[in-house]
Amino acid sequence: MTYSEFWPRYLKAHADPRTRALHYLGSGAGVALLVAFAMTRDWRFLVAAPIVGYACAWFGHFVFEHNKPETFGHPLWSLFSDFRMLALFLAGRLAAELRRVPRR
Repeated sequence: MTYSEFWPRYLKAHADPRTRALHYLGSGAGVALLVAFAMTRDWRFLVAAPIVGYACAWFGHFVFEHNKPETFGHPLWSLFSDFRMLALFLAGRLAAELRRVPRR
C-alpha cells in the first residue's frame, strides 16, 4: 500500500467528528508534553507524551468509530496523518478532503 492509498483509508477510519476531536486533543497534549520535556528534561513528560496522545485517539476509535486504529498497521503513516488531519482542520480544508473520500 502506498501513502496515497492509505490516506483515504485513514480518513474513513476517522469519520466521526468526536474521534477527530479526540485526535486533535491527543496530538496537542502530546506536543505540549514534548515541549515540557524539552524545557525541563524531566523524563516523565517524554514517557507521558505518546501515552496521552494515543489514549485520546484510541478511545475515539473504540468508543465512537468501533474500529481498529490505523496505528497498529501503519504507525508512522498514522502519526503523520494525525498531524496532516489537524493541519487541514486548522486551515479549514478538512471538510473538503473528507467529501472526496467515499463513505463506508
